Formats: sequence, structure tokens, C-alpha cells
Amino acid sequence: MRDFALELENRKQAGLYRTRRHVTGPQKPSLIADGKPLLSFCSNDYLGLANHPANIEALLAAFPETGLGGASSHLICGHHDAHHRLEQRLAEFTGRSSALFFSTGYMANMGVISALAGRGDTIFSDRLNHASIIDGCILSRARVRRYGHGDVAALEAMLAETSGHKLVVTDGVFSMDGDVAPLSELARVCRAHDALLVVDDAHGLGVLGPQGRGSVAEMGLSETDVPVLIGTLGKAVGTSGAFVAGPALLMDYLVQKARTYIYTTAMPPALALATCASIDLIERDDARREHVLGLVSRFRREVSALGYDLMHSHTPIQPIMIGDNHSALALSQALEDRGLLVSAIRPPTVPVGEARLRVTFSAAHSQENLDCLLSALSECRHLVQSRELAI
Repeated sequence: MRDFALELENRKQAGLYRTRRHVTGPQKPSLIADGKPLLSFCSNDYLGLANHPANIEALLAAFPETGLGGASSHLICGHHDAHHRLEQRLAEFTGRSSALFFSTGYMANMGVISALAGRGDTIFSDRLNHASIIDGCILSRARVRRYGHGDVAALEAMLAETSGHKLVVTDGVFSMDGDVAPLSELARVCRAHDALLVVDDAHGLGVLGPQGRGSVAEMGLSETDVPVLIGTLGKAVGTSGAFVAGPALLMDYLVQKARTYIYTTAMPPALALATCASIDLIERDDARREHVLGLVSRFRREVSALGYDLMHSHTPIQPIMIGDNHSALALSQALEDRGLLVSAIRPPTVPVGEARLRVTFSAAHSQENLDCLLSALSECRHLVQSRELAI
């Protein structure tokens, strides 16, 4: 039998051991974590909607109509009218013909990718794609070819030498780097080489594009350009679940083939109605996007002046590159000692040697909150240098 205790100890020695925090109360910038008040800069609640009163009111109001649980899979008796309404709203919001509501983003990627490609087919995947995309590719049993991050020329060469059914899958906004995929160029090469393009816009939806319609909309790309659009609802939308949107024919195909849709209990229908309310908020509240992106702009300007190494990103995901696992953990702990919660991200989530602090912003953050972060980073920079930890 494997020595599990030894493996855990090895992870600790390598600076790779992970722990869970116990959060008390609703998700918002000011948290109680492990009994300690902290100002959080590590949430994916980019628009501050996870605790929005209107969304909570919509959820509570839905319970008399829908009850609590989904009770069954969508294909038995679990597909409630509330789910149907949400799917119609998501299709309208993203400019697609149709949509399907999944339980989680992980399940959406696993189900969609493994349904759209199989043995004898080829999937082309960006090297920095999310773990759920990677696992969906593996589950499909198709041949998987990875191309360099955002390297459209390399992808096009691979596509040109490959026959048969081809699927290209990419994140819209990369969750650990915060940069946006070259979606227009990807759409071009997919059209030229008869490949089906799948974009997971988990971190772009709600934040980027006109009325928060995402990175695909920001590039002006239609359903013809990007036939399969995946998104999550637990990040900027502030609720839970995920969806895939695209042509009605493909959505019907996924109903027949996507195992993570077919063989799981439907999400609580009340949550679907609360999500509709949240999308309404997103659609009409440009001020939230302007505020959070304004925080990002100020952060980048002032943190760069402190000498920190920022990655190329204009999204609310702002990684500070550190490199060494222990150094990233030390800086994260130093910030926590000053009342700030900023996660250290280490392999295998990011490549070896690219440990970082993943700073994320929310529309619920104030300028005063940012002042606190900037002050702490200024202090910790000297502390880190005194410990001979590279920034």
C-alpha cells in the first residue's frame, strides 16, 4: 500500500501542502476566516453579487413556487420551469440560440468536451487551460495535443496536419494569469481548418464585454465564430452552477450525450430564478464593472511602482509573480499578519517555478480597501527582501 503519510509530508516540505479555511458569514471582502477578521483579495466574486440583497430576495421569493431540491435529473422529472427560464435568459444574455444549465463549471467542461469528441478525434488544448478542461479532454479518450499558451501559429500548424474531427478548447480569461485568449485569431484558424471552437468564459462573464456579456462578446464574436460557449455562475454572477450555450442542434446533442448533465440531480430551481435576477443586475449595472476595473488600473500602477512583478492582465485577476513556493507562502502569511487574505498559488495549479500571489478584485472593494492592500504590500516588500525572498 502507498505511504500516504510520507506523500503528505513530502508535500509540506516542498511548500505544496494545502489547507482549508473555515469562513463564517456571507462572502464579501470583510470575512471571518478561522475566527479571525480578514480583508479578502482572493475571491472570484468579481461584481460583489454573492451577497447582493436583490439576489437574496429573489431566492427567498422563489422557494414557495419551486420548493428546495431538484429531486431528480433533468431527463427524469427534475427539469423545472425555473431551469428552462434560466436557460432562455442565458441564451439571450450571451447572444446564443440555446443554453443548458449544469451543476458546476467542472461538470460542464467534463460533460461538454467528452461529448463533443471521442476515440479517433483530436482535441487541441491551450497549455494553461483549467484543470476541468484538461480532465474533460482525458475523459473524452480523444487524442489530445497541447499548444503553447496563446500560440495561434503553433495551433494552426497542428490543425493543418491533422485530419478528422477536430476540437479546439480554451479558457476565455485564464484563471491564474488573468490574460485573455486571442479569441479572434482562434476563431479564424478554426474556420480555416474546420475545427469546432469551445471557449470557457468562466472568468470573463459579467466583467468583460458590453453589459458584461464576456470576453467573446468583447471581441465581437458571434455564435458562428464561437459555436460552444461555457460559463460559470458562481463567480461574477454570484450564485452557483454553470451553463453551455450555442446552436440548438448542439444543445440537443449534449442533452443526449453529456454524461455530467444526464446522470446528476438538477440544481435547486430556486437558485435558477435567483440567477436570472443576478443577470438582470449585471446587464444594467455598468458602474460595477467600471469600479472594479478602476481598482485594477490603480493597483497595477502603484504595485508596479513598488517593484513587484505583475503579469499581463487587464482583468480583476492580478497575479504577483514570485517563483519559489516557500517565498510565495511567506509573503501570503506576511499579508495575513496584517489582516489581508491573499492566496499563494503553487504547482500543480501553475507551472513549477511560477508560484505567485493571486490578487483578485471585486466591485464590493472600496478605494480604502485598496489603500490597505497597497500599504501592506509596501511594508511586506521590505520584509520579504530582509528574508532574502525574491520578488
